Amino acid sequence: MHSASGYRLARLANGAWSVRSLAHQETFHPVIGPVAEAEALYVRQLRLVERRAAAPGEFVLWDVGLGAAANVLTVLRATRHLPGTMRVLSFDQTLEPLEFALCHTDALGYLGGYEERLRRLITEYRVRFTDGTQTVDWTLELHDFPTLLAKADRQLPSAGRLEQTTWPPPHAILFDAFSPAKNPAMWTLPLFADLFDQLDPRRPCALPTYSRSTMLRVTLLLAGFFVGAGHATGEKEETTIAANFLSLLDHPLGRSWLRRAHRSTSAEPLCEPVYRQQPLSPRTWERLLEHPQFA
Repeated sequence: MHSASGYRLARLANGAWSVRSLAHQETFHPVIGPVAEAEALYVRQLRLVERRAAAPGEFVLWDVGLGAAANVLTVLRATRHLPGTMRVLSFDQTLEPLEFALCHTDALGYLGGYEERLRRLITEYRVRFTDGTQTVDWTLELHDFPTLLAKADRQLPSAGRLEQTTWPPPHAILFDAFSPAKNPAMWTLPLFADLFDQLDPRRPCALPTYSRSTMLRVTLLLAGFFVGAGHATGEKEETTIAANFLSLLDHPLGRSWLRRAHRSTSAEPLCEPVYRQQPLSPRTWERLLEHPQFA
């Protein structure tokens, strides 16, 4: 099913529907579908229900790559029985996939019951509502994320408004950008270093993402994170999870992975938003050896 908007519905092998970007030639949540992927990659892997229940006050969730909102809505459904506040900050530079999804709610399914709240989020950039026993405070930042993050301590115009671009530090980050080959600006070392700087060193925070590439894992390590092997999702036997506390990782990368990274032909982080593949430089190798995860 095609659309003039640049997106179309895509029927997956398991029968679920998802959204496909015609410009990027990539399907959101491929193979197992939006809800199943979000449950495996984010809800279960982050132990969000347990961590949300244990968090005093509000729980802060950063959603990097709002897309068609499947990740956040899956989290909200999983935690709606818990009292307290879920504060969500969604970042994206376009609303088109969400607007497209809202025109195809029957096929996609997962937006059911949240349609009016999502429309308010699109028009007002913030919506607050009660969902089960949980209060949801959801803010949308419509801007180029690398630029916004790099200047997070300054004022920038966002969607025609001048806003103070400072946010509460997250307990968890849902990181779901298009692939490095199609969207390299979202996978650079400067971006992840800026993201790490936004964390509160006293607040445990974990960031899972669908990639298991050596380049990504080296990038996260050099940005300051601890990094581990993440849960399988559909066709991916392994994903990646990063955190500012080593205790949040079930399977931290060890020295055997470090040796494989040293031999890899595609391990050097991207410092510029241009995709390329290179082995580790001598300086990067030295920095990895100095990382406390391998000490």
